[in-house]
Amino acid sequence: MAERSTAAVDVADNSGDESLTAQADQSTADGVAKNRERDTDNDEAQGSGGTQGPGKASPPELHSGHKLARRYRLEECVTRLDGFSSWRAVDEKLRRAVGVHILPADHARARTVLAAARSSALLGDPRFVQVLDAVEENDLVYVVHEWLPDATELTTLLAAGPLEPHDAYQMVSQLSAAMAAAHREGLSHLRLNPNAVLRTSTGQWRIRGLAVNAALRGVTSTSPQRTDTEAIGALLYAALTQRWPYENDAYGLSGLPKDLGLIPPDQVRAGVHRGLSELAMRALANDGATASRHEAPCTTPEELVKAIGEMPRIRPPEPAFTAPPEYQRTTYQQGTYGRPAPHPGVTQPVPAPPPPLQSRTGKALKWAVSALLIAALGLGSWQLADALMDQGRSDDTNQTQTTDGNDKNGDKLRPAKPITIQSAQEYVAEGSAQAPEDVGNTYDGDSSTFWRTKRYNEGPKLAPYKPGVGIVYDLGSPQEVSAVSIGLRYAGDHTTVHLYATDSLSPSAPVDSAKEIGTATTSGTSLTVKASKKLKTQYVLLWITDVPQAPQDDFSSAGYKQAITDVKFTG
Repeated sequence: MAERSTAAVDVADNSGDESLTAQADQSTADGVAKNRERDTDNDEAQGSGGTQGPGKASPPELHSGHKLARRYRLEECVTRLDGFSSWRAVDEKLRRAVGVHILPADHARARTVLAAARSSALLGDPRFVQVLDAVEENDLVYVVHEWLPDATELTTLLAAGPLEPHDAYQMVSQLSAAMAAAHREGLSHLRLNPNAVLRTSTGQWRIRGLAVNAALRGVTSTSPQRTDTEAIGALLYAALTQRWPYENDAYGLSGLPKDLGLIPPDQVRAGVHRGLSELAMRALANDGATASRHEAPCTTPEELVKAIGEMPRIRPPEPAFTAPPEYQRTTYQQGTYGRPAPHPGVTQPVPAPPPPLQSRTGKALKWAVSALLIAALGLGSWQLADALMDQGRSDDTNQTQTTDGNDKNGDKLRPAKPITIQSAQEYVAEGSAQAPEDVGNTYDGDSSTFWRTKRYNEGPKLAPYKPGVGIVYDLGSPQEVSAVSIGLRYAGDHTTVHLYATDSLSPSAPVDSAKEIGTATTSGTSLTVKASKKLKTQYVLLWITDVPQAPQDDFSSAGYKQAITDVKFTG
């Protein structure tokens, strides 16, 4: 437990209520608050609403080694301010690292923090750092949450430079979808900043401190959806430019020049992706204005998700391969082993070949070799002639095979031609959608990304819960599809996929009335569906009717589910 990962600690960072010097004075020998960049969150700059005054209760006297509920052993104090403290701890029962927020039970915000933590825990969305426990005990209120040792804060990532367009696109897509889901359940963040956004080692983005960070600091807002949306816009702006989109410096980033106002990211730094730049300006609503852009501002995470879905997908950069070194021809010659290497620039004489054998023995040897070669050639010629004669006799007696110039078997097989997918859209026959925002992951060329179904209690057949789930692919023009290869995330008994020709990305007719191209079933993680008949179509529905039993993962618990990683069409 000697390791330390600030990326894993859900710290309620300072909001500028006090000076940095005063905050540093509140740190203890156990504690952190050593990283000044971490404590420069400016609520006014973010537009995150006002703060309530801190409670009069003093922080509890705790120290490393103290145990809560005879289970959580405090290891290191990360933050101690405003009447509460945050710790890295160890859950001795489950033998894992956790984070803990602690404040006195009579603190002015103790009840608010408890309510926020319990509401956040009920959400259970894996895109957020999970609250594991929220307890009032022995005059203390403490909140236990996940500790992610493999995650890195956005603050740390931006210290090395702006993000690549694909990384920034993934970040804003995942953050917007997560916050949209939270707001649908009545939860808001209000403290969404670079310290609260983490990227795991697998490339997934996660948000910590949902509702809890704001409750610890007493932050409120009259328009929480707009506050969180503008915060996402600020994060995207910082990811594209390595600048904070306000005049004040924050999170180790320089603010914008004073008196210039909010200028688009592509005017701050050269080479910024134009679509992402406009998206950041739409999220930074700026009281309805979008700084010379004509698009309507996005004021809720749902509107931001919709705007991202209307953008052309940003593909990951092509991997760079290092060319192998040029072949070095060897210069070994007989008789030179062990001799000193020649000096550079000095031409070495080439040794003359030995003279031919001139002695009587040498001449006899040459004649013997010549005689053997002549005998071998004669024997070989005789065997070849004999074989040809046998073949001629066989052809004369077995005239059973004729050659037809029009024989179809003589035609060369036409090689398979890859078909490029132009766009795709999830098809919903009944009920709710599965993951429409992730449809593009099935043809982005990246096997680590995927579109997933929801978890079902019964299976493998999805009926009667649903007749099936699937995606409609646009091939750009009518194509003759010969086969489709599909990469799957989960193996097991079993996955069944059907292919249908449809009339559009949003077919109006039911699946039963569509022309079936082919069907296949597998228990592995790859599947090839071959066309059973020749058929030209521009739109193809990939329809899943059976899914296997799969274990718990970051998105859902164990149950019947499946995910598609790659889809490739060939004609």
